[in-house]
Amino acid sequence: MEILNSKIFGENLSSTPLLVFHGLFGMLDNWGSFGKDLGEFLPVHLIDLRNHGRSFHSENMSHDDLADDIANYMDHYGMEKAFVLGHSLGGKAVMQFAIKYPEKVEKLIVVDISPKAYPPHHQGIIKALETVDFNTVGSRSEVEAVLSQYIPERSTIQFLTKNLYWDENKKLNWRFNLKTLSEKYNEFVSNAIKYGVFDGETLFIAGEKSNYILPQDHFAIKQQFPKAQFVIIKNAAHWVQADNPVDFMTVVKDFLQIH
Repeated sequence: MEILNSKIFGENLSSTPLLVFHGLFGMLDNWGSFGKDLGEFLPVHLIDLRNHGRSFHSENMSHDDLADDIANYMDHYGMEKAFVLGHSLGGKAVMQFAIKYPEKVEKLIVVDISPKAYPPHHQGIIKALETVDFNTVGSRSEVEAVLSQYIPERSTIQFLTKNLYWDENKKLNWRFNLKTLSEKYNEFVSNAIKYGVFDGETLFIAGEKSNYILPQDHFAIKQQFPKAQFVIIKNAAHWVQADNPVDFMTVVKDFLQIH
């Protein structure tokens, strides 16, 4: 059984650990400063989802697979219970995990995603990523030039190119498993999480400028997460923790009662 790759802050602290999961095409490094700051109060595990970062690659990518990965990770580290936080795709993973393994979740934080199915909306990014030919590009700037033909937002390009690395053949490559993420895209984006109920304390954090969690989603969310609370972070779009890290941190600390 393969265990997800992680970076741990505050591992000598004895309080309940917090597990943090990034979104699609992301990696644990996206949460570095958050993990470091919060790691002064409790153990924080920043974790690469399967097919992302330095975690293992697999042909399977369902919400159930992602939930089982979290359970295996906790068993590997001997954790009985944890606080669990997920952003976007990571949010779907932690919702499925909380429903499937409620006894392992102390509190659940879901960042800017709801349990519903979303229409496919990353086709442009996937097309751009698939257009990069690592046999012909030899530098980060050349990769950026290819991506910029398809992706207008500089911030998105910078986010994606954080995943570049030099492989054992001295060639640039993506850390994420583009093949599986492209092939299984509909399975994890255009599917709702499975029906079930998590009765524990749950916080949904939305970005003020994001449309991923709409007011009309609240009713359906409460069907599966009856104790759900909702917070909107000002001046933040989908990348809530990056757009307004101060308010985001305050909300998380309040919910976890860390002071």
